Amino acid sequence: MHNRQAVTTSLQVAKSFEKQHKNVLQSIQNLAAENSATRNMFVEGTYVNRGKEYPMVYMNRDGFSLLAMGFTGAKALQFKLAYIEAFNEMEDNLRQHPQPLTLPEQIQIIAQGYDGLAKNVEDIKNRMGLPGNMAHTFSKRRNAKVIEVLGGKKSNAYEDKTVRSRVYRALFSSYCETFNQDRYNDLPMKNFDKALAFIENWYPPFELQQVIQDANAQMTIL
Repeated sequence: MHNRQAVTTSLQVAKSFEKQHKNVLQSIQNLAAENSATRNMFVEGTYVNRGKEYPMVYMNRDGFSLLAMGFTGAKALQFKLAYIEAFNEMEDNLRQHPQPLTLPEQIQIIAQGYDGLAKNVEDIKNRMGLPGNMAHTFSKRRNAKVIEVLGGKKSNAYEDKTVRSRVYRALFSSYCETFNQDRYNDLPMKNFDKALAFIENWYPPFELQQVIQDANAQMTIL
C-alpha cells in the first residue's frame, strides 16, 4: 500500500523476474519518455541499503502491466498472473475498508500476497526447465567435467574429436537415464543441485576410460 493505492516497486519486480534493478529503472524511464501519459502510473521513491539511499519506483497495476508486457517466457507469465491477482486482492480490500488499514492489516494482506507468490515460485521450480543462468552454469560444469576426464585441453584425447564426442555422448546418456530427461535444459529447477552433483561424480565407463588412456599414451610416445 502506498498513498491508499495498491502498488509494487521496481525493486520487487527486479527480484521476482530475476533482472538487474538498474535495467528495470531504465525500462520505466523509456516508457515515460515514449509517452507522457505513463508517468501517472509510476512514482519515484527511494530505499536505503547499507546506509546509502538509492532510487526506486512505485507503480500501480497499470504501470506494472505495461512494464511486464516486455517480459517473455512461461516463467514470466506465471509471475505476471501472480502480480495481477495480488493487485486485484489489494484493491478489493481497499473497497471493503473505507478507513485506512491498520499496520497489522497491511502486514496480513502483504503476507497473503507473498504466500501466493511463493507457492507459484515453488510450482515453477517443480515443473519448469532450467532458466538461462542455471543452464549456463550447468553447461560450464558439464564441459569442465569432460575436459577433466579427457586429461585437460592440451591432451591428445581432448584434441581427438572422435574421443571427445564419445565422452559427451556417454555423459548425456548417463544423464538421461538418471533424470529421465531427453534434453539438459528440460531438467526441473528443483533437481538442479542434484544434477550438478551428478556431473561432479560422473566418470566414463571402463571401456571408454581405456580409450582415453590409450589416446593420451600415444601422445606420450610421440
